[in-house]
Amino acid sequence: MEDIIERLPEMLIGAVTTVELTLLALAFGICLAVPAALARTSRRWWMRVVPYAYIFVFRGSPLLVQMFLLYYGLSQFEWIRSSTLWPILKQPYWCAVIAFALNTGAYTAEILRGGIQSIPKGEIEAARACGMSPGLMMRRIVLPRAFRIAWPAYGNEVIFMLKGSALASTITLLDITGMARSIIAENYLSLEFFGLAGVLYLLISWVFMRILKIVEVHLSAHLAPAPQVPATSE
Repeated sequence: MEDIIERLPEMLIGAVTTVELTLLALAFGICLAVPAALARTSRRWWMRVVPYAYIFVFRGSPLLVQMFLLYYGLSQFEWIRSSTLWPILKQPYWCAVIAFALNTGAYTAEILRGGIQSIPKGEIEAARACGMSPGLMMRRIVLPRAFRIAWPAYGNEVIFMLKGSALASTITLLDITGMARSIIAENYLSLEFFGLAGVLYLLISWVFMRILKIVEVHLSAHLAPAPQVPATSE
């Protein structure tokens, strides 16, 4: 117990790194997912090809392999090492963020595509009847409606991304898992510190789930039943 209390600050530093990695990956992933989802729902086949290939590759291959290819593979090319991107790509932190963002972006794009295709056609026709341009309709009707529909499924992806961030420890990052492995290499208390790592992941997951639930309730506030007004007797 004394060892856990003594090394708890280090584990909390790892927890901060885990949260940072997850939030950055989700933020960049959304930026990739929105245009990919819109292109996937296009009627033009040539607009669907590139996002389909991106989604197929990153959903069909393991996240660990993607991260290894990015961190270890790209460094083998001289033109990458001499490019302006090398100061970013040589750092394990940013390689992890990029790999996580590309991976979650692919999954999120499919979630949003499902949300877009689930929008009732009557709402789209009503927007067109009001004279909305395609861009305005996309901004005011399609995307907000798709996000409401897809939010519960996206919540699952957020938790999956949090748990997947443990793979960052394989490229020397000291997130929760990496910090636990580093401490265990010194004192061999595997059960205690992997158990503590599990507790920290559970706590962070609980916080994320509460935030996701609050946002879901806010997005669905218009669907809540109207309060009943008691009848007054004359």
